[in-house]
Amino acid sequence: MEIEIGRGKKARQAYGFDDIAIVPSRRTRDPQDVDIGWKLGPHLLELPLLASAMDGVVSPQVAIELGKLGGLGVLNLEGIFTRYERPERELEKISKLSKEQATSGMQKIYERPVEPKLIAKRIEEIKEAGVLAAGSLTPQKVREHYELALEAGIDVLVIQGTVVSAEHVSSNGHALNLKEFIASLPIPTIVGGCASYQTALHLMRTGAEGVLVGVGPGQACTTRGVLGVGVPQATAIADAAAARVQHLLETGKYVNVIADGGMRTGGDISKAIACGADAVMIGSPLAKAKEAPGRGFHWGMATFHPTLPRGARVAVDQNATLEEIVIGPARENDGTLNLMGALRTSMATCGYESIHDFQKAEVMLAPAIKTEGKSLQQAQRIGMG
Repeated sequence: MEIEIGRGKKARQAYGFDDIAIVPSRRTRDPQDVDIGWKLGPHLLELPLLASAMDGVVSPQVAIELGKLGGLGVLNLEGIFTRYERPERELEKISKLSKEQATSGMQKIYERPVEPKLIAKRIEEIKEAGVLAAGSLTPQKVREHYELALEAGIDVLVIQGTVVSAEHVSSNGHALNLKEFIASLPIPTIVGGCASYQTALHLMRTGAEGVLVGVGPGQACTTRGVLGVGVPQATAIADAAAARVQHLLETGKYVNVIADGGMRTGGDISKAIACGADAVMIGSPLAKAKEAPGRGFHWGMATFHPTLPRGARVAVDQNATLEEIVIGPARENDGTLNLMGALRTSMATCGYESIHDFQKAEVMLAPAIKTEGKSLQQAQRIGMG
């Protein structure tokens, strides 16, 4: 429904995760009977969970551990780990920067160019552990580095930017033709981000196996403030899911919708799936892991942009292991631990057996869902407060 915001402009109402709730159905299931696996190209993954390609979240070691748990860690192939042979020193420097110096200090650290040999080295480190290797490159740099990544054995390529389009217009004559490029690759590709029906549909038509949905919802991202661009995630995912149906009707090919950012708890992840996502990509919830390389901090891929930073370095409490965050057991009741267990239980409570079934769940506008009857939790800052 469009709302008139002035005589010359109308706008759609959009909704975030806090605005909606999942409605229980007429049946329930046992959580152990629920299947949360999904398919990405030829790969079957046990958990619908990707770790964001952010240097404070994914190191080769974290990618290995998450892979062993059943998820997929995406390494930033233009980040600290491919710019420095010894990234620990730079990560330590970032953790010691004052709040006032954080952005400018990171800009200096990231001035160092990517070393191609380190791209191959990091991918090989992950592959040697026997898990899938996934890496992220920007549209501007993917042609420069992808061949090295392929030679090193990368399994999944993520082409990722703040907003990625299938029809990039450029006066310099060097625009990336995503459809031609993806068709030339022997591995599944994920592209994004996007936040609208038309953009998602165009990205699906490039031949990608997955589309990242989310512009600016992450804890560390300031794109919505700096550029004024973005769509709340519940609406963005639902629109992309509608594009997936249209693309399936047109081509017979199913493209995964991957919700990227804006999720803090198991409930948020469940809502993302119920809105139509096949999997989720998260950053800040995993930056809280004791194994995370950020040393208590988390920052986005555009935080250190040399001319227009669109991110902030935010502090996180590293208070749990990666395993506790992903598959439990949970020691807290605020929904930030055992994220995949929460998804299973949400699906079981609503009676759904698989991810595809859960996408059909009824959702309701429910702005009071987090506050109704929770005054004591809010006053004491516990649980949902």
